[in-house]
Amino acid sequence: MPHILILEDEPSIAESLIFVLQAESFSTQWESLASKALAYVKEHSVDLIIMDIGLPDMTGFEACKQLRKFSEVPVMFLTARGDELDRVVGLEIGADDYVVKPFSPREVAARVKAILKRVRPIVAKNESLLPSEDPREFVIDLERKTIHYCQQSLQLTRFEFCLLQTLVEQPGRVFSRDQLLNAVGATADAGYDRSIDGHIKTLRAKLRAVNATADPIKTQRGFGYCYQPETH
Repeated sequence: MPHILILEDEPSIAESLIFVLQAESFSTQWESLASKALAYVKEHSVDLIIMDIGLPDMTGFEACKQLRKFSEVPVMFLTARGDELDRVVGLEIGADDYVVKPFSPREVAARVKAILKRVRPIVAKNESLLPSEDPREFVIDLERKTIHYCQQSLQLTRFEFCLLQTLVEQPGRVFSRDQLLNAVGATADAGYDRSIDGHIKTLRAKLRAVNATADPIKTQRGFGYCYQPETH
């Protein structure tokens, strides 16, 4: 039974989420303070967190930043703030989805199930993905959530890890922005598509810092992006 942590300071919203999630056979834990929620995650197994942004003791953004220092549990932001900049910031700091109030609790439950369906097959794998024996290529450790490039570990956000993993696992395949958003757990209709360009730019910079002459992520203008292994 998946266990969902609800971090929400409005009792009526929390209660509606608890009702619909338990009806879908999820177990739930409700906290109204970010500090208590973070402490709870350190002591208990949690499959996903539904996190409000406007909290009494700190913002949801700050809580997510602190969470990502010790956990990669999926996060869905729940907020009355619907600006595109807020949505992009939420994804960049490690959120998996972003739902704007007012919302349908059943829609939230459906999004929770969709995120868990995407995340669980990855977590279940213990093997490393070795695209090439060449030390200049990528090595992805799915258990530890790390990617090595040219035998060096890359410092990646959760969003960047999922994005790079998606590209590297299927060399030569061109992914559209919407396909990449779906692969990393964001909804393509939420206005995030252009944020992919920024993440690709950041990934390229991190790869160039390791190997200044390589350019493994290619842009296919009008279509999207792909990983193109070097030919030797």
